[in-house]
Amino acid sequence: MFRCRVAAAAAGGLARALRPLSPAPRGRAAAGNLLQRWNVPIKLQMSRQVASSGVPGGKGDSSVFVLIVGLSTLGAGAYVYRTLKENKERFTSRVTTITTRSQDNESSPSGTDAASQGTAAPGARPEVPSHVPFLLIGGGTAAFAAARSIRARDPGARVLIVSEDPALPYMRPPLSKELWFSDDPNVTETLRFKQWNGKERSIYFQPPSFYVPVRDLPFVENGGVAVLCGKKVVHMDVRGNMVKLSDGTQISYDKCLIATGGSPRNLPAIERAGKDVQQRLTLFRKIEDFKSLEKISREVKSITIIGGGFLGSELACALGRRARTRGLEVIQLFPENGNMGKVLPEYLSNWTTEKVRREGVNVMPNAVVKSVSVCGGRLMIKLKDGRKVETDHIVAAVGLEPNVELAKSAGLEVDSDFGGFRVNAELQARSNIWVAGDAACFYDIKLGRRRVEHHDHAVVSGRLAGENMTGAAKPYWHQSMFWSDLGPNVGYEAIGLVDSSLPTVGVFAKATAKDTPRSATEQSGTGIRSESETEAEASEVHISPSFSPTPQVPKQGEDYGKGVIFYLRDKVVVGIVLWNIFNRMPIARKIIKDGEEHDDLNEVAKLFNIHED
Repeated sequence: MFRCRVAAAAAGGLARALRPLSPAPRGRAAAGNLLQRWNVPIKLQMSRQVASSGVPGGKGDSSVFVLIVGLSTLGAGAYVYRTLKENKERFTSRVTTITTRSQDNESSPSGTDAASQGTAAPGARPEVPSHVPFLLIGGGTAAFAAARSIRARDPGARVLIVSEDPALPYMRPPLSKELWFSDDPNVTETLRFKQWNGKERSIYFQPPSFYVPVRDLPFVENGGVAVLCGKKVVHMDVRGNMVKLSDGTQISYDKCLIATGGSPRNLPAIERAGKDVQQRLTLFRKIEDFKSLEKISREVKSITIIGGGFLGSELACALGRRARTRGLEVIQLFPENGNMGKVLPEYLSNWTTEKVRREGVNVMPNAVVKSVSVCGGRLMIKLKDGRKVETDHIVAAVGLEPNVELAKSAGLEVDSDFGGFRVNAELQARSNIWVAGDAACFYDIKLGRRRVEHHDHAVVSGRLAGENMTGAAKPYWHQSMFWSDLGPNVGYEAIGLVDSSLPTVGVFAKATAKDTPRSATEQSGTGIRSESETEAEASEVHISPSFSPTPQVPKQGEDYGKGVIFYLRDKVVVGIVLWNIFNRMPIARKIIKDGEEHDDLNEVAKLFNIHED
């Protein structure tokens, strides 16, 4: 009886649903008569069916069949009706909601509807996003190269660079080279310089318009690169994929690159001195250091550069140019026997020292600083051999210390021999953390574990880290190069292990007007020679057999116009310096990669076309 009533109710609902589709009078009457006719026979037929023992196919069996078909039809109709009604209600509700949101959006653009749709009005967006897919710690060359690499492989990527530097990413080499030779009195403001070929260029990799505002990074349609300047990451939670900034801000990430670079080293003798000495000291590294030293060079009478390596020698030549035009005294002192004494063989180091002296610099080799003090308004530098040097300002260019402060909180390994974060062949320190640039201590399959502090390495390692952060899984095989210019007329490029303690063989020839940094820049179009000296290598190096005598070390006083210096370890070339030879780096890279012994390095030197006019 209960089932019959349910069926009757369902039939009534179906009749009402179908009411618009059939003539009203006849439909209602027919439905009512049908239900009335079914009310009693159903009971009777059910009781008969239960009590009947007739054979299948009889009258009782047919009645049950009719009953089942009827009930099924009514149940299906009720289900269809209910489904259509619910769908209609949801549709109506959805249209109402959309209409309401549209009206609210017109009246209040900064309403909560923007957030519910995955965007936020500019006024409601936080200054720093709480999460970014790609986080790059450090705002130098390696970080910028990684950002471009990530975007090249993933055009919609959202990349945040957190930089302690207040400036946008820029290239450092011009700070000690071309900028000092600019005739523009406003060069410290424009930071534009003329390359040796005369073409003007900015030290910034990209203008501000290239970058996305930090607060807009999570919301821009196609992603982008944002730079958070003047902020330092002070803590790193590797397990939680979270970093904390110096102001307490926390940012989570999916993948992270550490490209913290390094900080200039200081001398212990200067560190022990008082504040009066510290105020007259420049540790040259950043844009602000260039601006400050350029201003100081116009105001003081004497500047002393401590250090005879790349940076110290470049700054000495740059300031020496002003020594002649402005009466500035420039002194350079270092503990080695000559300029670049840790890199160049002794004869070439001595020649370089004389070159720097010709630029107007008072070079003092074999000088070890014992103490520094202020005496009579000037700085007094006492050397261990008893000599004294009076000056107005000191520039310390004595190397770089990799920034590895995050190693403690992150639990990352620091190499005890070379410094820097130890990484694998893919520049990974952890599964979702990579390291590039000066702070990376990587394994070179040819030369062993190394840490390199040059522009080209920062570019290439940053680019590779960015590729691997997007799934490339490529090993670091690149032999990075570096270059140094002692003005527009003398320069060299080097690759591999260039250590003056190794045996060397030099092959030289007479230079021509084409064999200068100025000429090389004119040919390549750029003074950043890691841009012209590509990471490619020569496809084949063929050395003809020869019975030439073993190359001899050039005699003291000879003019080293141009040449190749080979650095050997176990009779295998592991480093090469190209002296006033440019655009030949792929050949040098190939020679080092092959790792073969060569009976006649004179023939190897011919590969660099040093005898061409």
